[in-house]
Amino acid sequence: MTDEFDLQDHELTILKEACRTVDTLDGLQTIVDRDGLTMTSPQGVKAHPALVELRNQRVTLAKLVASLRIPLDDDQSVGRLEQQRVGYRQIAAVK
Repeated sequence: MTDEFDLQDHELTILKEACRTVDTLDGLQTIVDRDGLTMTSPQGVKAHPALVELRNQRVTLAKLVASLRIPLDDDQSVGRLEQQRVGYRQIAAVK
């Protein structure tokens, strides 16, 4: 990412948090894979707490990545970048 795009300090912080979120997602997925999707509680069967947090962390990751405004590949964007991504990031010049 940092080779392709000129990121400002606040964007590097967002990228770092996105990477941490991915690590958290990996850990939570490991727990869900091991324990299953549900668990039994005194109130009955319910979603595993790690599954609930996994969903929350996925939403967080999506917001972090979207805030970086990384453009889609040219073949995927056909006329949409200008409409949907005002102020999208330019690829860094080769040094």
